[in-house]
Amino acid sequence: TMAAFPPPIKNPEIKYTKLFINNEFVDAKDGSTFPTENPATGEEICQVSEAKAADVDAAVAAARKAFQPGSEWRKMEPKKRGVLLNKLADLMERDYQYLASLESLDGGKVYTQTCGLDIRISIDGLRYFAGWADKDHGKTMPMENGYFAYTRHEPIGVCGAIIPWNVPLVMFCWKLGPCVSMGNVLVLKPAELTPLTALYMASLIKEAGFPPGVVNVIPGFGKTAGSPLSRHMDVDKIAFTGSTLVGRQIQKDSAETNLKRVTLELGGKSPNIVFADADMDYAVKMAHDSVFMNAGQICCAGTRTFVHEDIYDEFVKRSVERAKQGRIGEPSDLEVEHGPQITKLQKDKILKYLEGGVKQGCKIECGGGEVKGKGHFVQPTVLTNLTDDMTVSKEEIFGPVQQIYKFKDVSEVLKRANNTKYGLAAAVFTNDINKAMAISNGVEAGTVWVNCYFKMEPSYPFGGYKESGIGREQGEYVLHEYTEVKTVVMKIDPIKNK
Repeated sequence: TMAAFPPPIKNPEIKYTKLFINNEFVDAKDGSTFPTENPATGEEICQVSEAKAADVDAAVAAARKAFQPGSEWRKMEPKKRGVLLNKLADLMERDYQYLASLESLDGGKVYTQTCGLDIRISIDGLRYFAGWADKDHGKTMPMENGYFAYTRHEPIGVCGAIIPWNVPLVMFCWKLGPCVSMGNVLVLKPAELTPLTALYMASLIKEAGFPPGVVNVIPGFGKTAGSPLSRHMDVDKIAFTGSTLVGRQIQKDSAETNLKRVTLELGGKSPNIVFADADMDYAVKMAHDSVFMNAGQICCAGTRTFVHEDIYDEFVKRSVERAKQGRIGEPSDLEVEHGPQITKLQKDKILKYLEGGVKQGCKIECGGGEVKGKGHFVQPTVLTNLTDDMTVSKEEIFGPVQQIYKFKDVSEVLKRANNTKYGLAAAVFTNDINKAMAISNGVEAGTVWVNCYFKMEPSYPFGGYKESGIGREQGEYVLHEYTEVKTVVMKIDPIKNK
């Protein structure tokens, strides 16, 4: 509840704007900076140092030095890595109010949602991976007499991470936690649209006691910082979260150099299936939240809402009523439910999708336009009269747009749910266990929620099928993405009697 959150800090002080390399905040080598703006007003917040290829080289060199055999980091006991991650989580809890306020300012994220979800998820994730630091280990294997065999799980080395602007703190911690828990070192590029919380986290990393070079943070643009990081010959792995288009480019860049390990968490067009036997009020609420959270800027949003024909009209009516209720405005306002889109470009892109949808025959039940005034606000929108081949049905709009489709039976809706190039998430609302199992087992998605949505814990693996990505974040499965498996086989000579 709102009463559980500390009040936001109005105009939080911007404490760090420089690159973080080798535990020091430094200017870009060529002195370049770029502006970051407040999406709720369109006004500049501050100038941030802009990393380019030379700065990427410096950050990678610092990371490589920290990873050298005999370094403080390589000699550190695994459990000590867990202690450092827990210390970082402690510092995040201490600075909870400031971090939430800064995230809301820089990303336009609703403050209450940032407090209730993003920071909790981030802290829980760090603590979860702190616990894994000394528990992911190899095995011994049976061999014929005279031989002994075992496996070792070893860190990959220098890892690059490129994170998106929609949930910056969460993505920072999702990449950092498993990477350093397994003994790797990190060069992280935050999105150029939301660099401020990543830079503040860098200061906490130093305060927590991480050795120099273990974590480096280099804000910059994709072509001039992200691409050099992806192509760098001394980077052993890239982890990326963002659009499918950019994911393809990162995979290509990585393959053209040293064939580094790549994990990708990409876009989605997730189906949310509501059967007639579901609790109507609850399903309407969950369907609403699954789309409109964070102004619709969530990769696993349930944008395609499939509703059984027996309850379709009533479901649409209630969904429209719910979409009209939420207050739109300044994200730091504790009563606000809907914040801005990240940029004017993103706002205009959403409006263009809506314009195209109407031309193709869909109906706007509510919303459908921008909110006049400062900032980049789009009205919460509900679309009906949709067909599966419309552009709005196939493309990831990444905005506050709920699309409601009518279906007849399980086999039909399952086929339509899978009729997409994406496969990140899905949900089903029903009181029939047979329907729940049929959808859960049959839908092509990395996560399936049954009678819930956005239920995430650090132990739950997250990632996509098809063009929604490669590999997994979170849970035990992500540890494999940050380790190499080495097999050691020994010949043992028999003991000779003297």
